Amino acid sequence: MSGRYGTLRSEIERIFAVGKSCVLELETIGAKKVQESWPGAVTIFVEAPSVAELERRLRERATETSGVIEERLEVARRQIEEAADFAYVVVNDDVERAVGELDGIVTKELACVGRLSAT
Repeated sequence: MSGRYGTLRSEIERIFAVGKSCVLELETIGAKKVQESWPGAVTIFVEAPSVAELERRLRERATETSGVIEERLEVARRQIEEAADFAYVVVNDDVERAVGELDGIVTKELACVGRLSAT
């Protein structure tokens, strides 16, 4: 796979300049780079309940070749080892529960920085 992926620093700065926050979906390497650039960044690691469940989900989708699935599983295994480096870990065992947990984390963190009234 080739190409350049990323989020423009200027775009993040523009969002912050107008008093807003942003959510970025990143691989672990990108998340760590954001943490280095913005020490106040909040990181959330979202993981499948197990590698076996992740494999089942990927194979059930049938959108990728077996080789690509194996590559994704290897990346997932490496990234799971980095979960402890994140402020939060959310297990995506049930989508509604996981979304609720993510919503709670975002709400809490925005309230902590005064960008959302605590209710």
